[in-house]
Amino acid sequence: MLKAQLAVALAKASEDMALIAAQKLQIAKLQRQIYGQKSERSARLFDQLSLELEELEASATEDELAAERAVAKTTTVASFERKRPERNTFPDHLPRERVVIEAPKACACCGGPRLRKLGEDVTRTLETTPRQWKVVETVREKFTCRDCEKVTQAPAPFHVVARGWAGPSLLAMIAFEKFGQHQPLNRQAERYALEGAPIALSTMADAVGSICAALAPLRRRVEAHVLAAERLHGDDTTVPVLAKGKTDTGRCWVYVRDDAPFGGAGPPAAMFYYSRDRRGEHPQGHLATYSGILQADAYEGYNKLYLAGRKPGPIREAACWVHARRPFFAMADIDENARRKAAGKKEIPLSPIAIEIVRRIDALFAIERSINGKSAEERLVVRQASSRPLVDALESYLREQLAKLSRGHDLAKAIQYMLKRWPAFTLFLGDGRVCLSNNAAERGLRGIALGRKSWLFCGSDRGGQRAAAMYSLIVTAKMNGVDPQVWLADVLARIAAHPAHRLDELLPWNWRKKDQAASALAA
Repeated sequence: MLKAQLAVALAKASEDMALIAAQKLQIAKLQRQIYGQKSERSARLFDQLSLELEELEASATEDELAAERAVAKTTTVASFERKRPERNTFPDHLPRERVVIEAPKACACCGGPRLRKLGEDVTRTLETTPRQWKVVETVREKFTCRDCEKVTQAPAPFHVVARGWAGPSLLAMIAFEKFGQHQPLNRQAERYALEGAPIALSTMADAVGSICAALAPLRRRVEAHVLAAERLHGDDTTVPVLAKGKTDTGRCWVYVRDDAPFGGAGPPAAMFYYSRDRRGEHPQGHLATYSGILQADAYEGYNKLYLAGRKPGPIREAACWVHARRPFFAMADIDENARRKAAGKKEIPLSPIAIEIVRRIDALFAIERSINGKSAEERLVVRQASSRPLVDALESYLREQLAKLSRGHDLAKAIQYMLKRWPAFTLFLGDGRVCLSNNAAERGLRGIALGRKSWLFCGSDRGGQRAAAMYSLIVTAKMNGVDPQVWLADVLARIAAHPAHRLDELLPWNWRKKDQAASALAA
């Protein structure tokens, strides 16, 4: 009996811990939705809370089953059952397979055969069919003319891969797994072999090259669309590259077009580039034909882009307030100190000046959230009325505090970083298209940062260039709410026969509209 009681108590405690973890995650999501990012670690915090919830839910289920087994051995301990939330895992669009259990022939009580149906209870179970492989045999019959003896035969179907060993759905899966899910080809080959469809690694690599070549025209159209933007977000991240006896550090650059914050009609898109180093000539080459607004960090390689005499025109620099806020926040993280204190660790020294600067910057972001999605003109009116007084007061406060600090102080360096680029930080006050942050570019690079742990490094510079090309297409598809693998499969099946002058129809934002129109017509 004591064992049963202990098992039930443990199950209840596990359920409470899982419930607390779920509520913490929900609160964090709601806080970010209402108040914006609370800290620079918010994305990692969500991942950590999700992982904690995952583990606690699994533990609670194990403890519940253990309690059930223990209670079954005694009659003096009440059973325990978890209060699970209602699960919405059965979307209406999924097909239904109805399995009817054979009805009894006679009454279980009296044995009488006169049974009449009163109703039915339906138990729904979500199930999946394992991936099925098949070989499609396309037969082209030959005919000969009895009059002239000429042989007639239908033309061979187009295949993205020479000699047509793989269909478009398989090719799309290989490409998306490699570049979208960060699964190297060797791991894919091992999994396919276990499923009974062995594919040589060299054969899959040949397919990747063919896919990139076939999709190159679409990549160029995405590039043209991105570089036609009024405002771009730019950023870069490291990419390990395999070299002779070592691993070099390359760079992956991204330029994101996102007109939604200022009510623009242009669809979102992202363009990636690869380089072996981080010299300024690379972004200068990427943006050689661009003139507009560039939201980026203070990387010196961008400086030549901002020159007044630049052709085809100067690029206006818009600084990122999130980057500026970061060093101040490190010296004003009250929550981190609370966590350290609770864990018995040494607290970090907090700066009242940094806390005040963070508070003032957060006030600017609060205004921005209220005008997100409105037209550039509407945003500008609100900024002139509400943001400008706060910015002017912040500048005065920064200069006042800088005069009191030693030149080498970390707080002084963070203040100087802002004041030296003050025109770039205040550009948003005169142009409603400018955003306060460069988060759009950082979101575009997040997949690469996560994927590095999986693919470890690029095999060569050419491999980095192919990855950048495929990232451009896959991330653009995601930004437009399109399933990249489904889109790739359809495009690979159609691109050979598609008219060149209508190639824009296959771009993710146009493809989705056409797909929706076809669905509406069918309905």
